[in-house]
Amino acid sequence: MDWIFSFYNYRVVAEYLPIFANGMWATVWISTVSLVLSLIIGTLVTLAHMSHRGWLNRSASAYIEAIRATPLLVQIYVIYFGLPVVPLLDWRIGALQGGIIALALNSGAYMAEIIRAGIEAVPSSQTESAMAVGMSYRQRMVQVILPQAFANVLPPVLGQAIVLIKDSSLLSIITVSELLSAGLTILSERVMPNEGFLTVAVGYLAIYLVMLVLSVYTQRRLGGIR
Repeated sequence: MDWIFSFYNYRVVAEYLPIFANGMWATVWISTVSLVLSLIIGTLVTLAHMSHRGWLNRSASAYIEAIRATPLLVQIYVIYFGLPVVPLLDWRIGALQGGIIALALNSGAYMAEIIRAGIEAVPSSQTESAMAVGMSYRQRMVQVILPQAFANVLPPVLGQAIVLIKDSSLLSIITVSELLSAGLTILSERVMPNEGFLTVAVGYLAIYLVMLVLSVYTQRRLGGIR
């Protein structure tokens, strides 16, 4: 048993379990809020990208390309340190607020591409039928196209949600207390990297397995399998 304690002292981990539990809960709710915001951003950006107005289309394209071309860590730093010094934005955002904004904006760009693919997968006959009964563009989008598009892209949206959850670990860089920061706490207080980071890995694996089960269940329901 001595070799186990030399590699992974679970008794020390047990002492820090409340910190890990709080960190896991923080990771889940931060990711949930960021996911909801990214879906809203992604939907709006998709509609702008598909708009016939040139400036809307170009703005949406520029946003997507800028997000995809830069690392998330850089985006977190820019938002956390950059927004407070922008003219007319004379306010200091907290680390948690900045982190959520960065995650939402980053994931929103990828959600936009996912949602756009879902919209393009909706048969044109659906749009033609909606136009035939006199629906406006807004009514067609809200009542006919978007519901079908979201049904088409639910599995990849859940996949992007998993990526977002893992990316939330970067928020520890700006002192947001989440799952990775719990591992860093053991590292700084006890100098036990195995105990800290292996436990963090198990925590993320547990979240991933829950998301995987949810994804499989959703795909079966959409496919009509009970």
